[in-house]
Amino acid sequence: MGDSGVFTIGELARRTGLTTRTIRFYSDEGLLPPADRTYAGYRLYDSASLARLELLRTLRELGLGLTDAGEALAGRSSVADIARRHVELLDEQIRVLRLRRAVLRAVARNDSELDEVRLMKDLTAMSDEDRRRLIDEFWDEVTAGLNINPDFDAGMRSAKPELPDDPSPEQLRAWIELAELVRDKDFRARIRQMSESQSAARDAGEPMGQPSDEQRQLWSEWSTAAAEAMEAGHAPSSAAGRELATSIADAMGKSPAEAAELIETGTDTRAERYWQLMATINGWPQMPAQVPRAEWIIAALQAAG
Repeated sequence: MGDSGVFTIGELARRTGLTTRTIRFYSDEGLLPPADRTYAGYRLYDSASLARLELLRTLRELGLGLTDAGEALAGRSSVADIARRHVELLDEQIRVLRLRRAVLRAVARNDSELDEVRLMKDLTAMSDEDRRRLIDEFWDEVTAGLNINPDFDAGMRSAKPELPDDPSPEQLRAWIELAELVRDKDFRARIRQMSESQSAARDAGEPMGQPSDEQRQLWSEWSTAAAEAMEAGHAPSSAAGRELATSIADAMGKSPAEAAELIETGTDTRAERYWQLMATINGWPQMPAQVPRAEWIIAALQAAG
């Protein structure tokens, strides 16, 4: 700094640690206008220019682009407003990086092939809204035009996969499996068939809504009894199976064959898998698998019929 109180580009570079090329670029872009020029046309800067350059360097180190930095320096946007916008952008970048890390962990853990890697990349790149839309489209297709109990329909649709920002490998694999499941034509056809059965029952005057507390309690008791019989090695056609089948048919007010058909209509391994995957993704407690117990009950009812 000379007697005139100004800096050359070289002096600014020495004071700030920036290169002369960078300072010249900022000046050419209008972010650091010179305070004066020498007779030979060389740019000169004053102490205000030095302070402006220090602020500009700080903004750039925080990740602000030239446009945003220029807006802040010109006073057209406050630094706080710009910071808030960049926090949102950084949050999204961090989310994407965490998902990429989760994919790479899963790839390394599973020794994945290239096609699986591509699939994982595509599915994890989906936004939360994309994931919700995929589930909504699934339920739209399997219930379209049918007489479905509104409360039951709302309950099925209410569960959405909310993949966390930093998913575990298990959550990532669960999301990939769930996305593949709801896109599977056979699975869609099966759930459509189950929906059609409910619709037909409602058309016939049956409510077919969400099960009551009493019905849930009854099924819990039957399921527990089936599990105990299975653990004890009893076949569905055994005395224990016949006793349970008779109790279930009487409680339902149907013949054993009719009860078996009704329970079978709502029993599907992949439908249960849907909810198991949803629980893993969302961090919900896992319920014991019900399908093996239901299948044992169905077999017992068929044997008793």
